[in-house]
Amino acid sequence: MLLRSFQTAAFALAALLAFSQTASAASGPRLERWRSYAGVSWQPSSDNADPAPFAGSVDAPIAGLHFDANGTAYVSTPRLISAGAPATLSKLDTRARTGPARLTAFPSVQANAIDGDPQQSLRNVLGFHVDRRNGWLWALDMGFIAGEPEAPEGAQKVLVIDLASGRTVKRIPLDGVADRRGSFLNDIAVDERRRVAYISDSGMRSAPHNMVGLIVIDLASGRARRVLDKHPTLQVEPGVKVVSHGSEVWPGNPLLLGINGIALSPDGRTLYWTVTTGTHAHAIPTAVLRKTDATEAQLAASIRDLGAVGGNTDGIVVDAQGDLYITDVTRNGIVRYSPRSKAMSLMAADERVRWPDTLSTLPGGDLVFTSSALNEHFAGSVKGGEERYDLWRLPVTGSKAKVR
Repeated sequence: MLLRSFQTAAFALAALLAFSQTASAASGPRLERWRSYAGVSWQPSSDNADPAPFAGSVDAPIAGLHFDANGTAYVSTPRLISAGAPATLSKLDTRARTGPARLTAFPSVQANAIDGDPQQSLRNVLGFHVDRRNGWLWALDMGFIAGEPEAPEGAQKVLVIDLASGRTVKRIPLDGVADRRGSFLNDIAVDERRRVAYISDSGMRSAPHNMVGLIVIDLASGRARRVLDKHPTLQVEPGVKVVSHGSEVWPGNPLLLGINGIALSPDGRTLYWTVTTGTHAHAIPTAVLRKTDATEAQLAASIRDLGAVGGNTDGIVVDAQGDLYITDVTRNGIVRYSPRSKAMSLMAADERVRWPDTLSTLPGGDLVFTSSALNEHFAGSVKGGEERYDLWRLPVTGSKAKVR
């Protein structure tokens, strides 16, 4: 009875906190459920009718989302729960607002084949970047798929793909800087002018001693370097639990996810990141990251703690004014950090948001993020036919996108 009373009180407290947090964000811009999809489909539609949903749609949640300069949407459906999806990277037809999400494999179904050459075929994409300056897409391939204990040789890579033609501009191998069994190549941020990319390795497959790190790649040389290997600011914070909608995520088998979302300032001079099983945001000057002779001590000394976010996090993005936006999976909303005022605040929240994930900007500057209840899908608690993959929109005044 005492335990039940404690649980009841804890639930009531969580509900009260969620209500007060949502209320505190209500004075700001309102979240809009921009698109809401009943699963996914790679089938063509006939007479504009809804296409048939993919049979394994419940195991192919939409995670990543980015837009090109014309507003065309690209999404990732990582093969982490099942390897059955015909593509892990696709275009999304946003003209359809409901029904199954209408996807077209990018650059082709063959280029997404899991039985293709692991060095060339897209096997498992979670993070990617649409390069509006150069007209490219930088696809970060984790290499392994569901059911594989390790990535095949050569499968961990970045493929830079021309948006217009679909041909591969550059392949950058990552086996030398990522562990085929323990790495979890999560997100990628690209300095489009310098053509340098930064990759977060969450190391979740090596939990509880996550093999976290940052990877710096240079397009011109094709070289990749690993820095800040297992550094505490990239690592799971001891004692921190990941909470969503008032409940611990995967109790008994807690989510241990290190560095996750990463983003660049508009001038490319600052790299930001957050840790999902953590509480703080951090930043580092990219000049020191690009110095090939910088020591680990010099890198560590350059890191700045930006303070507590307020909840657990996933995706992040920076607008043209330099403000940092962070998805808050605990409070079901978006946190904004201002580098000028050094203030961190909950900007908007909505109880209908279930695991806000990737943040992206429309060409006009508004924010859009995916919400697909990823934690529930990985726990196997979503029944087939009941999956719901939402895209939420947040107006951001004066944040018209600027290409780096």
